[in-house]
Amino acid sequence: MISQPKSIGYVVAVRGSVVDLNFEKNLPTINMVVKTGKAMDIILEVHMQLDKKHVRCVALTPTQGLSRGMKAESNYEHLKVPVGPETLGHMFDVFGNTLDDFVLPKKMEWRSIHNQPPPLTQRATTSQVFETGIKAIDVLLPLERGGKAGLFGGAGVGKTVLLTELIHNMVKNHQGVSMFCGIGERSREGLELYQEMKEAGVLKDMVMIFGQMNELPGTRFGVGHAALTMAEYFRDDEHKDVLLLIDNVFRFIQAGMEVSGLLGQMPSRLGYQPTMSTELSQLEERISNTKTGAITSIQAVYVPADDLTDPAAVHTFSHLSATITLSRKRASEGMYPAIDLLQSGSKMATPIVIGERHYNIAQKIRQTLAQYEELKDIIAMLGLEQLSLEDQKTVKRSRRLERFLTQPFYTTEQFTQYKGKNVSLKDALNGCERILNDEFNDHPESDFYMIGTIDEVKKKEEVIV
Repeated sequence: MISQPKSIGYVVAVRGSVVDLNFEKNLPTINMVVKTGKAMDIILEVHMQLDKKHVRCVALTPTQGLSRGMKAESNYEHLKVPVGPETLGHMFDVFGNTLDDFVLPKKMEWRSIHNQPPPLTQRATTSQVFETGIKAIDVLLPLERGGKAGLFGGAGVGKTVLLTELIHNMVKNHQGVSMFCGIGERSREGLELYQEMKEAGVLKDMVMIFGQMNELPGTRFGVGHAALTMAEYFRDDEHKDVLLLIDNVFRFIQAGMEVSGLLGQMPSRLGYQPTMSTELSQLEERISNTKTGAITSIQAVYVPADDLTDPAAVHTFSHLSATITLSRKRASEGMYPAIDLLQSGSKMATPIVIGERHYNIAQKIRQTLAQYEELKDIIAMLGLEQLSLEDQKTVKRSRRLERFLTQPFYTTEQFTQYKGKNVSLKDALNGCERILNDEFNDHPESDFYMIGTIDEVKKKEEVIV
Protein backbone atom coordinates (compact mmCIF):
# COMPACT_ATOMS: atom_id res chain seq x y z
CA MET A 1 0.00 0.00 0.00
CA ILE A 2 1.37 3.44 -0.99
CA SER A 3 2.05 5.47 2.14
CA GLN A 4 -0.03 8.64 2.21
CA PRO A 5 0.73 11.74 4.25
CA LYS A 6 -0.92 11.91 7.65
CA SER A 7 -4.39 13.37 7.25
CA ILE A 8 -5.37 16.15 9.68
CA GLY A 9 -8.99 17.10 10.40
CA TYR A 10 -11.16 18.37 13.23
CA VAL A 11 -14.27 17.33 15.15
CA VAL A 12 -17.53 18.89 13.93
CA ALA A 13 -20.14 16.95 15.98
CA VAL A 14 -20.19 14.57 18.98
CA ARG A 15 -23.30 12.48 19.66
CA GLY A 16 -22.37 9.97 22.36
CA SER A 17 -20.30 7.30 20.58
CA VAL A 18 -20.86 8.83 17.13
CA VAL A 19 -18.37 11.50 16.06
CA ASP A 20 -18.43 13.48 12.78
CA LEU A 21 -15.09 14.76 11.46
CA ASN A 22 -14.09 17.23 8.77
CA PHE A 23 -11.03 16.59 6.58
CA GLU A 24 -10.17 19.25 3.98
CA LYS A 25 -8.19 16.70 1.93
CA ASN A 26 -7.13 13.01 2.04
CA LEU A 27 -10.45 11.74 3.44
CA PRO A 28 -9.93 8.47 5.45
CA THR A 29 -11.69 5.42 3.98
CA ILE A 30 -14.11 2.96 5.63
CA ASN A 31 -12.71 1.04 8.67
CA MET A 32 -9.67 3.31 9.01
CA VAL A 33 -8.64 4.41 12.49
CA VAL A 34 -8.68 8.08 13.50
CA LYS A 35 -7.24 9.45 16.75
CA THR A 36 -8.49 12.57 18.51
CA GLY A 37 -8.82 14.17 21.97
CA LYS A 38 -6.44 16.40 23.92
CA ALA A 39 -3.78 13.67 24.18
CA MET A 40 -4.80 11.88 20.94
CA ASP A 41 -6.03 9.00 23.14
CA ILE A 42 -9.61 8.73 21.84
CA ILE A 43 -9.74 6.09 19.06
CA LEU A 44 -12.45 6.22 16.38
CA GLU A 45 -13.21 3.97 13.40
CA VAL A 46 -14.62 5.38 10.16
CA HIS A 47 -18.00 3.85 9.23
CA MET A 48 -19.45 6.36 6.73
CA GLN A 49 -18.21 8.98 4.27
CA LEU A 50 -20.92 11.65 4.38
CA ASP A 51 -19.59 13.87 1.56
CA LYS A 52 -16.25 14.97 0.08
CA LYS A 53 -15.02 16.40 3.37
CA HIS A 54 -16.93 14.66 6.18
CA VAL A 55 -16.76 11.20 7.73
CA ARG A 56 -18.89 9.64 10.46
CA CYS A 57 -17.00 7.52 13.00
CA VAL A 58 -17.93 5.19 15.83
CA ALA A 59 -15.86 5.56 19.00
CA LEU A 60 -13.85 2.55 20.22
CA THR A 61 -12.88 4.29 23.49
CA PRO A 62 -15.00 6.58 25.74
CA THR A 63 -15.54 10.08 24.34
CA GLN A 64 -15.56 12.03 27.64
CA GLY A 65 -13.84 15.39 27.21
CA LEU A 66 -14.21 15.42 23.42
CA SER A 67 -15.52 18.69 22.00
CA ARG A 68 -16.07 20.38 18.64
CA GLY A 69 -13.04 21.88 16.99
CA MET A 70 -10.57 19.36 18.46
CA LYS A 71 -7.85 18.11 16.14
CA ALA A 72 -8.11 14.60 14.63
CA GLU A 73 -5.51 12.68 12.66
CA SER A 74 -5.42 9.50 10.58
CA ASN A 75 -2.42 7.43 9.44
CA TYR A 76 -4.53 5.57 6.85
CA GLU A 77 -4.32 2.32 8.84
CA HIS A 78 -6.86 -0.20 10.00
CA LEU A 79 -7.05 -1.38 13.60
CA LYS A 80 -4.17 -3.86 14.11
CA VAL A 81 -3.37 -6.63 16.58
CA PRO A 82 -0.06 -8.44 17.31
CA VAL A 83 0.41 -11.94 15.88
CA GLY A 84 3.00 -14.60 16.58
CA PRO A 85 4.03 -17.29 19.09
CA GLU A 86 4.77 -14.55 21.68
CA THR A 87 1.01 -13.99 22.08
CA LEU A 88 0.49 -17.48 23.56
CA GLY A 89 -0.40 -17.54 27.24
CA HIS A 90 -1.63 -13.94 27.37
CA MET A 91 -4.80 -11.84 27.41
CA PHE A 92 -5.43 -9.01 24.94
CA ASP A 93 -8.00 -6.34 24.16
CA VAL A 94 -9.18 -5.34 20.67
CA PHE A 95 -6.31 -2.79 20.32
CA GLY A 96 -3.67 -5.47 20.92
CA ASN A 97 -2.83 -4.23 24.42
CA THR A 98 -2.09 -6.96 26.97
CA LEU A 99 -4.41 -7.25 29.96
CA ASP A 100 -2.05 -9.33 32.13
CA ASP A 101 0.97 -6.95 32.60
CA PHE A 102 2.96 -8.75 29.89
CA VAL A 103 5.18 -6.40 27.83
CA LEU A 104 5.14 -7.28 24.14
CA PRO A 105 8.50 -7.52 22.32
CA LYS A 106 9.30 -4.45 20.17
CA LYS A 107 9.74 -6.38 16.92
CA MET A 108 6.34 -8.10 16.87
CA GLU A 109 4.33 -8.24 13.65
CA TRP A 110 0.98 -6.40 13.72
CA ARG A 111 -1.79 -7.24 11.24
CA SER A 112 -5.10 -5.61 10.29
CA ILE A 113 -8.21 -7.10 11.91
CA HIS A 114 -10.14 -6.73 8.61
CA ASN A 115 -9.01 -9.57 6.34
CA GLN A 116 -10.65 -11.43 3.47
CA PRO A 117 -11.68 -15.11 3.86
CA PRO A 118 -9.28 -17.63 2.23
CA PRO A 119 -10.03 -18.11 -1.50
CA LEU A 120 -12.03 -21.19 -2.51
CA THR A 121 -9.01 -22.74 -4.24
CA GLN A 122 -7.13 -22.91 -0.92
CA ARG A 123 -9.88 -24.56 1.09
CA ALA A 124 -9.84 -28.27 1.91
CA THR A 125 -12.74 -30.27 0.51
CA THR A 126 -12.51 -33.43 2.62
CA SER A 127 -14.55 -33.79 5.81
CA GLN A 128 -12.80 -34.95 8.98
CA VAL A 129 -14.25 -35.48 12.45
CA PHE A 130 -12.89 -33.38 15.31
CA GLU A 131 -12.89 -35.54 18.46
CA THR A 132 -13.69 -33.69 21.70
CA GLY A 133 -13.56 -36.38 24.41
CA ILE A 134 -17.16 -35.58 25.42
CA LYS A 135 -19.39 -38.65 24.88
CA ALA A 136 -22.69 -36.96 23.97
CA ILE A 137 -20.99 -34.75 21.34
CA ASP A 138 -18.69 -37.38 19.77
CA VAL A 139 -21.40 -40.06 19.46
CA LEU A 140 -24.46 -38.07 18.38
CA LEU A 141 -23.16 -34.68 17.17
CA PRO A 142 -19.69 -35.22 15.66
CA LEU A 143 -17.93 -31.91 15.03
CA GLU A 144 -16.14 -31.09 11.77
CA ARG A 145 -12.44 -30.23 11.67
CA GLY A 146 -12.37 -26.72 10.25
CA GLY A 147 -16.13 -26.42 10.71
CA LYS A 148 -18.36 -24.28 12.88
CA ALA A 149 -20.45 -25.66 15.72
CA GLY A 150 -23.03 -23.60 17.57
CA LEU A 151 -23.74 -23.94 21.26
CA PHE A 152 -27.30 -22.70 21.72
CA GLY A 153 -28.88 -22.03 25.08
CA GLY A 154 -30.48 -19.44 27.33
CA ALA A 155 -28.85 -17.93 30.39
CA GLY A 156 -27.37 -20.30 32.97
CA VAL A 157 -27.59 -23.67 31.19
CA GLY A 158 -23.82 -24.28 30.97
CA LYS A 159 -22.49 -22.78 27.69
CA THR A 160 -19.32 -21.30 29.20
CA VAL A 161 -18.58 -24.45 31.26
CA LEU A 162 -18.81 -26.61 28.12
CA LEU A 163 -16.46 -24.24 26.24
CA THR A 164 -13.85 -24.33 29.01
CA GLU A 165 -13.99 -28.14 29.01
CA LEU A 166 -13.38 -28.16 25.25
CA ILE A 167 -10.25 -26.01 25.74
CA HIS A 168 -8.92 -28.60 28.22
CA ASN A 169 -9.56 -31.45 25.79
CA MET A 170 -8.12 -29.60 22.76
CA VAL A 171 -4.72 -29.36 24.43
CA LYS A 172 -4.88 -33.00 25.65
CA ASN A 173 -6.11 -34.64 22.43
CA HIS A 174 -4.87 -32.45 19.58
CA GLN A 175 -1.80 -30.52 20.80
CA GLY A 176 -3.12 -27.51 18.91
CA VAL A 177 -3.60 -23.86 19.80
CA SER A 178 -6.76 -22.62 21.48
CA MET A 179 -8.06 -19.11 20.95
CA PHE A 180 -10.72 -17.78 23.31
CA CYS A 181 -12.68 -14.75 22.17
CA GLY A 182 -14.98 -13.15 24.75
CA ILE A 183 -17.51 -10.83 23.11
CA GLY A 184 -19.63 -8.78 25.51
CA GLU A 185 -19.02 -11.11 28.44
CA ARG A 186 -18.79 -10.19 32.11
CA SER A 187 -15.34 -9.06 33.34
CA ARG A 188 -15.60 -11.58 36.20
CA GLU A 189 -15.94 -14.47 33.71
CA GLY A 190 -12.82 -13.38 31.83
CA LEU A 191 -10.71 -13.30 35.00
CA GLU A 192 -12.11 -16.64 36.25
CA LEU A 193 -11.38 -18.30 32.90
CA TYR A 194 -7.82 -16.93 32.88
CA GLN A 195 -7.16 -18.27 36.40
CA GLU A 196 -8.77 -21.66 35.64
CA MET A 197 -6.67 -22.10 32.49
CA LYS A 198 -3.54 -21.14 34.45
CA GLU A 199 -4.29 -23.69 37.18
CA ALA A 200 -5.06 -26.39 34.60
CA GLY A 201 -1.70 -25.76 32.88
CA VAL A 202 -3.20 -25.12 29.42
CA LEU A 203 -2.69 -21.33 29.32
CA LYS A 204 0.69 -21.68 27.56
CA ASP A 205 -1.11 -23.10 24.49
CA MET A 206 -3.86 -20.52 24.22
CA VAL A 207 -4.49 -16.85 23.48
CA MET A 208 -7.37 -14.91 25.05
CA ILE A 209 -8.92 -11.75 23.67
CA PHE A 210 -11.77 -9.87 25.30
CA GLY A 211 -14.23 -7.11 24.45
CA GLN A 212 -16.07 -6.86 27.75
CA MET A 213 -19.70 -6.00 28.47
CA ASN A 214 -18.78 -2.51 29.75
CA GLU A 215 -16.92 -1.56 26.56
CA LEU A 216 -18.36 0.45 23.70
CA PRO A 217 -20.30 -1.34 20.91
CA GLY A 218 -17.60 -0.51 18.32
CA THR A 219 -15.01 -2.36 20.44
CA ARG A 220 -17.26 -5.39 21.00
CA PHE A 221 -18.04 -5.49 17.29
CA GLY A 222 -14.34 -5.58 16.33
CA VAL A 223 -13.08 -8.14 18.83
CA GLY A 224 -14.32 -11.17 16.83
CA HIS A 225 -12.35 -10.01 13.77
CA ALA A 226 -9.28 -9.33 15.94
CA ALA A 227 -9.42 -12.92 17.31
CA LEU A 228 -9.60 -14.31 13.78
CA THR A 229 -6.55 -12.34 12.65
CA MET A 230 -4.56 -13.87 15.55
CA ALA A 231 -5.93 -17.37 14.80
CA GLU A 232 -5.19 -17.07 11.05
CA TYR A 233 -1.49 -16.54 11.84
CA PHE A 234 -1.25 -19.95 13.55
CA ARG A 235 -3.19 -21.63 10.72
CA ASP A 236 -1.50 -20.00 7.71
CA ASP A 237 2.04 -19.25 8.95
CA GLU A 238 2.66 -22.02 11.51
CA HIS A 239 0.37 -24.64 9.85
CA LYS A 240 -1.28 -25.58 13.12
CA ASP A 241 -4.83 -26.55 13.98
CA VAL A 242 -6.63 -23.86 15.96
CA LEU A 243 -9.69 -24.27 18.17
CA LEU A 244 -11.49 -20.92 18.22
CA LEU A 245 -14.04 -20.53 20.99
CA ILE A 246 -16.37 -17.56 20.71
CA ASP A 247 -18.44 -16.60 23.71
CA ASN A 248 -20.86 -15.19 22.58
CA VAL A 249 -21.90 -14.71 18.93
CA PHE A 250 -25.23 -13.15 19.92
CA ARG A 251 -23.29 -10.33 21.62
CA PHE A 252 -21.44 -9.74 18.31
CA ILE A 253 -24.79 -9.36 16.55
CA GLN A 254 -26.04 -7.17 19.42
CA ALA A 255 -22.97 -4.90 19.14
CA GLY A 256 -23.63 -4.61 15.38
CA MET A 257 -27.22 -3.69 16.18
CA GLU A 258 -26.04 -0.93 18.53
CA VAL A 259 -23.55 0.42 15.96
CA SER A 260 -26.29 0.36 13.30
CA GLY A 261 -28.65 2.26 15.61
CA LEU A 262 -25.96 4.83 16.44
CA LEU A 263 -25.41 5.45 12.71
CA GLY A 264 -29.15 6.00 12.24
CA GLN A 265 -29.87 2.99 10.00
CA MET A 266 -33.47 1.80 9.77
CA PRO A 267 -33.90 -1.36 11.90
CA SER A 268 -35.39 -4.52 10.38
CA ARG A 269 -37.30 -7.36 12.07
CA LEU A 270 -37.33 -7.28 15.91
CA GLY A 271 -34.99 -4.26 15.91
CA TYR A 272 -32.01 -6.07 14.35
CA GLN A 273 -29.76 -4.21 11.92
CA PRO A 274 -30.61 -4.58 8.20
CA THR A 275 -26.99 -5.68 7.53
CA MET A 276 -26.96 -8.49 10.13
CA SER A 277 -26.63 -11.32 7.58
CA THR A 278 -23.66 -9.66 5.83
CA GLU A 279 -21.86 -8.73 9.06
CA LEU A 280 -22.19 -12.27 10.43
CA SER A 281 -21.01 -13.77 7.11
CA GLN A 282 -17.89 -11.55 7.08
CA LEU A 283 -16.94 -13.04 10.46
CA GLU A 284 -18.00 -16.67 9.86
CA GLU A 285 -16.50 -17.13 6.38
CA ARG A 286 -12.99 -16.46 7.72
CA ILE A 287 -13.31 -19.62 9.83
CA SER A 288 -12.34 -22.47 7.50
CA ASN A 289 -10.27 -25.55 6.79
CA THR A 290 -7.40 -24.83 4.37
CA LYS A 291 -4.61 -26.96 2.94
CA THR A 292 -2.18 -25.65 5.61
CA GLY A 293 -4.35 -26.06 8.73
CA ALA A 294 -7.81 -25.59 10.14
CA ILE A 295 -9.64 -23.18 12.40
CA THR A 296 -12.36 -25.20 14.11
CA SER A 297 -14.84 -22.94 15.81
CA ILE A 298 -17.26 -23.61 18.63
CA GLN A 299 -19.53 -20.67 19.27
CA ALA A 300 -21.82 -20.08 22.19
CA VAL A 301 -25.06 -18.46 21.02
CA TYR A 302 -27.32 -16.88 23.61
CA VAL A 303 -30.92 -17.49 22.56
CA PRO A 304 -33.15 -14.58 23.64
CA ALA A 305 -36.01 -15.90 25.80
CA ASP A 306 -35.10 -19.49 24.71
CA ASP A 307 -36.72 -18.71 21.31
CA LEU A 308 -34.89 -20.57 18.51
CA THR A 309 -36.90 -18.65 15.86
CA ASP A 310 -35.24 -15.35 16.85
CA PRO A 311 -33.50 -13.83 13.76
CA ALA A 312 -30.09 -13.87 15.51
CA ALA A 313 -30.35 -17.64 16.14
CA VAL A 314 -31.77 -18.35 12.64
CA HIS A 315 -28.97 -16.46 10.82
CA THR A 316 -26.30 -18.15 12.95
CA PHE A 317 -27.80 -21.61 12.20
CA SER A 318 -27.19 -21.15 8.46
CA HIS A 319 -23.37 -21.08 8.96
CA LEU A 320 -23.03 -24.12 11.20
CA SER A 321 -22.09 -27.73 10.48
CA ALA A 322 -23.28 -28.84 13.95
CA THR A 323 -25.75 -27.43 16.46
CA ILE A 324 -25.57 -28.26 20.15
CA THR A 325 -28.75 -27.12 21.87
CA LEU A 326 -28.65 -26.92 25.64
CA SER A 327 -31.88 -27.67 27.48
CA ARG A 328 -33.01 -25.94 30.68
CA LYS A 329 -35.11 -29.02 31.50
CA ARG A 330 -32.08 -31.35 31.38
CA ALA A 331 -30.05 -28.89 33.44
CA SER A 332 -32.77 -28.84 36.10
CA GLU A 333 -32.64 -32.68 36.21
CA GLY A 334 -28.85 -32.55 36.78
CA MET A 335 -28.08 -34.15 33.39
CA TYR A 336 -24.82 -32.39 32.54
CA PRO A 337 -23.74 -31.57 29.88
CA ALA A 338 -27.37 -30.43 29.48
CA ILE A 339 -27.51 -31.20 25.74
CA ASP A 340 -30.96 -31.76 24.23
CA LEU A 341 -29.97 -34.83 22.22
CA LEU A 342 -33.02 -34.76 19.93
CA GLN A 343 -32.95 -31.00 19.19
CA SER A 344 -29.22 -31.05 18.40
CA GLY A 345 -27.71 -32.36 15.19
CA SER A 346 -24.66 -32.50 12.93
CA LYS A 347 -24.16 -32.56 9.15
CA MET A 348 -21.21 -34.91 9.77
CA ALA A 349 -23.48 -37.71 11.06
CA THR A 350 -23.57 -39.62 7.75
CA PRO A 351 -22.23 -43.15 7.03
CA ILE A 352 -19.70 -41.78 4.49
CA VAL A 353 -18.00 -39.53 7.07
CA ILE A 354 -18.31 -41.39 10.39
CA GLY A 355 -18.67 -44.99 9.15
CA GLU A 356 -21.57 -47.47 9.14
CA ARG A 357 -21.18 -48.75 12.72
CA HIS A 358 -21.06 -45.28 14.32
CA TYR A 359 -23.97 -44.09 12.17
CA ASN A 360 -26.16 -47.10 13.06
CA ILE A 361 -25.47 -46.75 16.81
CA ALA A 362 -26.29 -43.01 16.69
CA GLN A 363 -29.56 -43.70 14.80
CA LYS A 364 -30.59 -46.40 17.30
CA ILE A 365 -29.91 -44.03 20.22
CA ARG A 366 -32.03 -41.32 18.59
CA GLN A 367 -34.89 -43.77 17.91
CA THR A 368 -34.81 -45.04 21.51
CA LEU A 369 -34.80 -41.51 22.96
CA ALA A 370 -37.60 -40.39 20.59
CA GLN A 371 -39.79 -43.36 21.57
CA TYR A 372 -39.22 -42.55 25.27
CA GLU A 373 -40.21 -38.93 24.61
CA GLU A 374 -43.52 -40.12 23.07
CA LEU A 375 -44.21 -42.46 26.01
CA LYS A 376 -43.62 -39.78 28.67
CA ASP A 377 -47.22 -38.51 28.59
CA ILE A 378 -48.64 -42.04 29.05
CA ILE A 379 -46.20 -42.69 31.92
CA ALA A 380 -47.22 -39.39 33.58
CA MET A 381 -50.95 -40.27 33.37
CA LEU A 382 -51.06 -44.06 33.87
CA GLY A 383 -47.64 -45.05 35.24
CA LEU A 384 -44.85 -47.21 33.84
CA GLU A 385 -46.66 -50.48 34.69
CA GLN A 386 -49.39 -49.82 32.09
CA LEU A 387 -46.95 -49.94 29.19
CA SER A 388 -46.32 -53.08 27.16
CA LEU A 389 -43.21 -55.12 28.06
CA GLU A 390 -41.46 -53.93 24.90
CA ASP A 391 -42.16 -50.26 25.74
CA GLN A 392 -40.97 -50.78 29.32
CA LYS A 393 -37.67 -52.13 27.94
CA THR A 394 -37.37 -49.07 25.67
CA VAL A 395 -37.91 -46.72 28.63
CA LYS A 396 -35.28 -48.46 30.76
CA ARG A 397 -32.82 -48.53 27.85
CA SER A 398 -33.41 -44.85 27.16
CA ARG A 399 -32.98 -43.80 30.80
CA ARG A 400 -29.69 -45.70 31.01
CA LEU A 401 -28.46 -44.06 27.78
CA GLU A 402 -29.42 -40.60 29.05
CA ARG A 403 -27.42 -41.15 32.22
CA PHE A 404 -24.46 -42.74 30.43
CA LEU A 405 -24.23 -39.66 28.17
CA THR A 406 -23.70 -37.41 31.21
CA GLN A 407 -20.05 -36.77 32.00
CA PRO A 408 -17.99 -35.25 34.84
CA PHE A 409 -15.88 -32.29 33.65
CA TYR A 410 -12.36 -31.28 34.67
CA THR A 411 -13.52 -27.66 34.94
CA THR A 412 -16.21 -28.47 37.53
CA GLU A 413 -14.15 -30.73 39.80
CA GLN A 414 -14.03 -28.11 42.56
CA PHE A 415 -17.83 -27.75 42.57
CA THR A 416 -18.78 -31.44 42.42
CA GLN A 417 -17.49 -34.64 43.98
CA TYR A 418 -16.83 -36.12 40.52
CA LYS A 419 -13.35 -36.31 38.98
CA GLY A 420 -13.18 -35.11 35.34
CA LYS A 421 -13.20 -37.73 32.55
CA ASN A 422 -12.03 -37.61 28.92
CA VAL A 423 -13.62 -40.49 26.95
CA SER A 424 -12.43 -41.66 23.52
CA LEU A 425 -14.95 -42.15 20.71
CA LYS A 426 -14.22 -45.89 20.65
CA ASP A 427 -15.08 -46.29 24.36
CA ALA A 428 -18.18 -44.08 24.07
CA LEU A 429 -19.54 -46.11 21.10
CA ASN A 430 -18.75 -49.39 22.86
CA GLY A 431 -20.70 -48.28 25.96
CA CYS A 432 -23.75 -47.12 23.99
CA GLU A 433 -23.80 -50.33 21.92
CA ARG A 434 -23.73 -52.51 25.03
CA ILE A 435 -26.58 -50.55 26.66
CA LEU A 436 -28.65 -50.86 23.45
CA ASN A 437 -28.02 -54.65 23.55
CA ASP A 438 -29.48 -54.77 27.12
CA GLU A 439 -26.24 -56.04 28.68
CA PHE A 440 -26.82 -54.10 31.91
CA ASN A 441 -30.45 -54.89 32.74
CA ASP A 442 -29.56 -55.97 36.28
CA HIS A 443 -27.84 -52.64 37.08
CA PRO A 444 -29.75 -49.66 38.54
CA GLU A 445 -29.94 -46.48 36.43
CA SER A 446 -27.89 -44.54 39.00
CA ASP A 447 -24.82 -46.66 38.15
CA PHE A 448 -24.63 -45.00 34.72
CA TYR A 449 -24.76 -41.40 36.00
CA MET A 450 -21.58 -39.29 35.79
CA ILE A 451 -19.19 -42.05 34.71
CA GLY A 452 -16.55 -42.16 31.98
CA THR A 453 -16.33 -45.52 30.17
CA ILE A 454 -18.92 -48.31 30.56
CA ASP A 455 -16.41 -50.42 32.54
CA GLU A 456 -16.95 -48.10 35.51
CA VAL A 457 -20.40 -49.68 35.97
CA LYS A 458 -18.67 -53.01 36.77
CA LYS A 459 -16.32 -51.24 39.19
CA LYS A 460 -19.30 -49.73 41.04
CA GLU A 461 -20.76 -53.24 41.37
CA GLU A 462 -17.48 -54.53 42.86
CA VAL A 463 -17.44 -51.67 45.39
CA ILE A 464 -21.04 -52.48 46.48
CA VAL A 465 -20.20 -56.22 46.83
